[in-house]
Amino acid sequence: MTSEKEFTEFAVATSPRLRRTAFLLCGDWHTAEDLVQTTLTKVFVSRPKIRREDAVHAYAARTLVNTYLTDKRLKRTGEISTDKVRERPVESPAPETRIVVLDALATLPAKGRAVVVLRYWADMSVEQVAAALGCSPGNVKSQSARALDKLRVVLGDAMTETGSPGRPAEEWHETKDAPHG
Repeated sequence: MTSEKEFTEFAVATSPRLRRTAFLLCGDWHTAEDLVQTTLTKVFVSRPKIRREDAVHAYAARTLVNTYLTDKRLKRTGEISTDKVRERPVESPAPETRIVVLDALATLPAKGRAVVVLRYWADMSVEQVAAALGCSPGNVKSQSARALDKLRVVLGDAMTETGSPGRPAEEWHETKDAPHG
């Protein structure tokens, strides 16, 4: 990638996927935009070093994950850990599956979240994730196992129902079959 025009074409084509991946990593669209902009800036500066055209996408993905992990290490979320579990409302509306999964992803540590997003959303192999994160395949497997165990605990039965998360399957069928007006 030698010219600025080629880079601009690359950035336009790659930005939506990078943005979605960044959102899954951080859980916030504004932060995801910042991560993508930082990533594209780093890729632009490094483009003379990138020899193979097919390596640009992998370089961008790795740069995005590294930028996310660095950002996560440097910034504190402002959350305070306590020994008290917050009470849930008795009558909460049924959340959409997407919201439930994003909330569950938010409970994972930064590297575990990166592994899950790259392995199961970006559909990368263990070796590709290891290369992107700069760790061993064994580390990816153990991070993945721990993260998936935590997701199973956090999600509980919410994702095993045949209906919408948070509602019993019978209630979902009743609302699905009800006339819409």
